[in-house]
Amino acid sequence: MIARRRRDSITNYRKRLGLLKGDKTRLVIRKTNRHVIIELVDYKVDGDKVLTTVNSKELEKLGWVSHSNLPTAYLAGVLMAKKAKELGFSKEVLLDMGLYKPMKNGVIFAAAEGCIEGGLKVIGSFKVDKDRISGKHIADYVKEDASKEKLFSSYSEKKLNVKTLPESFKEVKSKINGA
Repeated sequence: MIARRRRDSITNYRKRLGLLKGDKTRLVIRKTNRHVIIELVDYKVDGDKVLTTVNSKELEKLGWVSHSNLPTAYLAGVLMAKKAKELGFSKEVLLDMGLYKPMKNGVIFAAAEGCIEGGLKVIGSFKVDKDRISGKHIADYVKEDASKEKLFSSYSEKKLNVKTLPESFKEVKSKINGA
């Protein structure tokens, strides 16, 4: 079983062992083609225990269109921090990126930044461009040429104007924070 998971590039056991030696709860962030999934996971000998989880699809209830992009990842991170606070979770966590390679301004770091700004204590240092987190780069791209708006038709289908994406982002963030 172990050889198969390694051969199929599902698990890097050397990296996992390093994370487990830290003896801290892991903030596991995974990106799919359509969603971002964030979990708080504790190691147990008989199997990892998931304390809480957030799927970016949950943001649709708040009026946000879930994609696997920076604004969605950030908002999912803020939602994770809120759920962790509701559980009374206040410990430091280690960022577990799995097999993803660290990329500046990447989705994984945007989600971690959302967790940090939501109040979760994530070990590590990374920066993500605030304009990209709010979706300003998407709105600017569409404002350049109206024909590009077709590329973001899923936003329009959900009654979300791409040109005003940063304002919608702020609105959803304030809903998550309860303000």
